[in-house]
Amino acid sequence: MDLGEGLRKALAKLTGASLMDERAVKEFIKELQRTLISNDVNVKLVFELTKRVEERTLKEKPLPGVSAKEHAVRAVYDELVKLMGQKYEAKVEKQKILLLGLFGSGKTTSTIKLAKFFKEKGLKPGVICCDTFRPAAREQLQQLAERNSIPFYGEVEEDAAKVAVNGISALATNDVIILDSSGRSAFDSELSKELKRIYDATKPDACFLVLSADIGQVAGKQAAEFNSAVPISGVIVTKLDGSGKGGGALSAVASTGAKVAFIGTGEKADDFEPFDPTKYVGRLLGFPDLDALLSKMQKVAEEVNLDPDAMMEKFTLKVFYDQLKATKKMGPLKNIFGMLGAVDLPKEMVEQGEDKLKKFEVMISSMTPEEREDAQLIKKSITRQERIARGAGVKVEDVRKLISEFERMEKMMGMFKKDRGFRRKMEKMMSGKMPGFG
Repeated sequence: MDLGEGLRKALAKLTGASLMDERAVKEFIKELQRTLISNDVNVKLVFELTKRVEERTLKEKPLPGVSAKEHAVRAVYDELVKLMGQKYEAKVEKQKILLLGLFGSGKTTSTIKLAKFFKEKGLKPGVICCDTFRPAAREQLQQLAERNSIPFYGEVEEDAAKVAVNGISALATNDVIILDSSGRSAFDSELSKELKRIYDATKPDACFLVLSADIGQVAGKQAAEFNSAVPISGVIVTKLDGSGKGGGALSAVASTGAKVAFIGTGEKADDFEPFDPTKYVGRLLGFPDLDALLSKMQKVAEEVNLDPDAMMEKFTLKVFYDQLKATKKMGPLKNIFGMLGAVDLPKEMVEQGEDKLKKFEVMISSMTPEEREDAQLIKKSITRQERIARGAGVKVEDVRKLISEFERMEKMMGMFKKDRGFRRKMEKMMSGKMPGFG
C-alpha cells in the first residue's frame, strides 16, 4: 500500500468512527505511524509528527464551524506539510545550472524537463552533455533535446570540465544553460573530484541533485554526500508517480536542511513541477487540485488549438474527436481523477474508461470528414456503420454506442449553450481564469 492510500484509509477510519474520543484518536495515531514507517519515513520523524498530531487533535480547540473530525484531518495535513519541507520558488532569470546524480536517478531526463520548464516561462534554454563516463550518454541527451526543440552541445572529449566550458561558450546566447554531469553507481572520490572541476570551471548559479523517490531515506545521506563536493542549491526528486517511498525521500531531504526544488511525477517532459508541499500532501490525502487541473486544461487547449467558442456553437463528432485528443494529452485518467480528488477509484473502472476513450477515438478517425460534421449520416445508414466498424476493428454495436453517447453529449451542450452564465464559466475555465485559481 502506497503512502497516499495508507493515509487516506487511516483518516477514513477516524472520520467514520461513531465517537471521536481519546481511544479512537490513539488507534488512529498507531495506524498513522504504521503507514508512515512502512513507507520508509524516518522512525524518529514519524514519532515526532504523530505526537504533535495527537496533541493537536486532543488538546487544541477546533475553530468555530469546524468539527472535531475536520480538525484532526487539518492537524495531519499541517504536520505532513511541515515534514516535507518548504515551497520552492524557481528563479526565472538568466542562469547556469549544474545537475548531479547517480546512475538511475533520472538525471538526463530531468535535464530536458528542467529546460522545457524554463522554455515555457519564456526563456531560451540550452543543454550541455558533460557526462563523459557513461556510454551513449551524449546521444541520449541529444535525442531528447532534439525531440523537445532544445539547443544541445556535446563533444567527444574525456575532460568533462573542458566540455562544460566549450558548451557555455557555444550556447552563450541562451538564457538558461543546464549542464548534465556524469554519474556513478555510488558516490566516490573520483566523482567528487570531477564535479569540483566542473563547478570551479563554470561557476554555476545553481546545483541541483537529482534523486529517485524509490531510494527512500537514503535520499538524505546522498544529499549530504554530494553537498560535500559542491554546494547543493536544491534537490530534484524523480519517479514520484509510482514510488511508495516518495514520502520517505522527501522527508529525508528536508530533514538535512536541503530544499526539494522540483519533482518529477511521470515519464513525459511535462510531468515536472516546482515542489509545493501543500499540493503534494493535498494529493496524498485526496484533496482536489483544481489549480493544477485548470492549468493543464489551458495548456492542452492551446497545444491542440481547442476553441471553446467552436465547442459551444456547434458540437460535432469532429469537436468531440479534438476533445478526446486533448484528454489524451492531459495524461492518464488516473492523474486527471487525482486532480479532482477521486484518487481511490477502482483500477478496473479507470482502465475501462481509458479503453472506451481509445475505442471512440479510433472509430471517429475511421469516419469521413462529412460524417464527422453530421452524425445523422451514420445513424441513418447501416452501411456506413459497418464500414466504420471494419475500419476501426470494432463491432457495429460499438459504433451505435458512440453515436448514442455523442447525441447525449450534444443535448447537454445545447442546454449549456442556452445557459449564458454557465457558458461564461466554461470560457473562463478553458482560459484558466476561474476565480481563485488564476
